[in-house]
This record gives sequence, C-alpha cells and structure tokens, in this order.
Amino acid sequence: MVRAENVHKSYGPVEVLKGIDLEVRQGEVFCLIGPSGSGKSTFLRCINHLEKINGGRLWVDGELVGYQQRGDKLHELKDREVALKRRDIGMVFQRFNLFPHMTAMENVIEAPVQVKGETKAAARERGMALLERVGLADKAGNYPSQLSGGQQQRVAIARALAMKPKLMLFDEPTSALDPELVGDVLDVMRGLAEEGMTMVVVTHEMGFAREVGDALVFMDGGVVVESGNPREVLTNPQHERTRAFLSKVL
Repeated sequence: MVRAENVHKSYGPVEVLKGIDLEVRQGEVFCLIGPSGSGKSTFLRCINHLEKINGGRLWVDGELVGYQQRGDKLHELKDREVALKRRDIGMVFQRFNLFPHMTAMENVIEAPVQVKGETKAAARERGMALLERVGLADKAGNYPSQLSGGQQQRVAIARALAMKPKLMLFDEPTSALDPELVGDVLDVMRGLAEEGMTMVVVTHEMGFAREVGDALVFMDGGVVVESGNPREVLTNPQHERTRAFLSKVL
C-alpha cells in the first residue's frame, strides 16, 4: 500500500529525512516510533503530500505521491490532482483539528458532501453509523468545545473514515490526551485494525504497537535505525540506539 524509496526531505539546510526505505503492506498496522525530531511525523505528512519530498520516490497503492513520471523526470501534479488522490488517505492529527463552529455530525459529513457530492441525507446516515462506531452517537449535536479531548479525537477518526479511505495515517493520536482518555481512542484503532484497515501510526504507545502492530520501525536522526516484528524489536532490540531509547520509554 505504501512504498518509500530513498525518500529525502529538507527544510532549508536542515535535512530531516535522509533516505527512508520501507514498505507497508495492505491490511497492515505499521508503527513508527522514535524520539522527537527523528522525522516520523514529517515522513507521515509526506505520504499524503502535505510535505513535498526533495528526493527519492513514494508510492501509495502503486501510484506516485504528488508527482507523475514522464521519461526519467518527475513532474509535480497540480493541487487539484493531489487533492483528488489525497481523499483516499485519511489522516488523524495530534491536535484534533475539528471545525469549532460545526457539531460532531457536521464535522463528519462536511467532506463527503462537499468533496464527494453525497446527499446530506446519505452522509448523515453514514455519519451516525460512524459516530456510533466510535461510541459517540449521543454526541452528534455537540460542538467540539462541549467534548473531551478523547471524544474530539474519536470524532476526528470518524471524520477521516467518512471518506472511505484505503489508508489511514495517525500522527501521535493520543499524545495530547489525558491518560484516562487514551484507552477509548486506542480501542477504536484496534477495531479498525481488526477490520483490516491499512494504518501507519506514529505513536509513543508501546503497548499498542506490541499488541496491534504488524510491523514496527524505529527512526532516529532522519533514518530507519531498526525494523521488524513489533514484539521482537520491543523485547529484543538489536541496535544500541534502539535499546537506549526503549530503556527510557518502556
């Protein structure tokens, strides 16, 4: 579903990604861990072209992300063409990014109605099913300010799912939440994994990575330091840098 080949990303003179190679298979829960500033979130944002890569190639479901290859040269797609492809990729941010002036239901149905042209009636029916799925059917009429952080994040997941994506990206979805609210969000993500949703998850929740993850990558300094089965990497890391990191977080 996702293939990265020698992906580079710089901000001015600062190289944040220094040649990332990895593959995410369809139906896989792929976890990215590592210290702050290691490039995890940047790489995630490159997958849906919120950040433009400076070198290498990145494919989603067999198609180049943000570019078209003609001969041996890459040509950047127009914003409209990028947006068309991006609607197949759901993204859940660290900060919930809900529209504050819209109810939970309005947040969920906005994109299907405005982008996909669904009728409001059809979008509402599906929206209610999605809110029910994340345990918030009774909050459909509430505004974000009337919801807890955990509830807002679950609405954000429902909103991403409303576009029927083939890939879900999660950028530290629980790091802004109070500890007691984390479990509800992770439960929703577990449910998605059981249904076979392909997910790339930047996370500090090592228990989730161990229990739900199919593959895990440890990044540091803009490179992949170690990768493998989450249970093996977390229990018996082979690289000294991975061991040092895990000794502080486990």
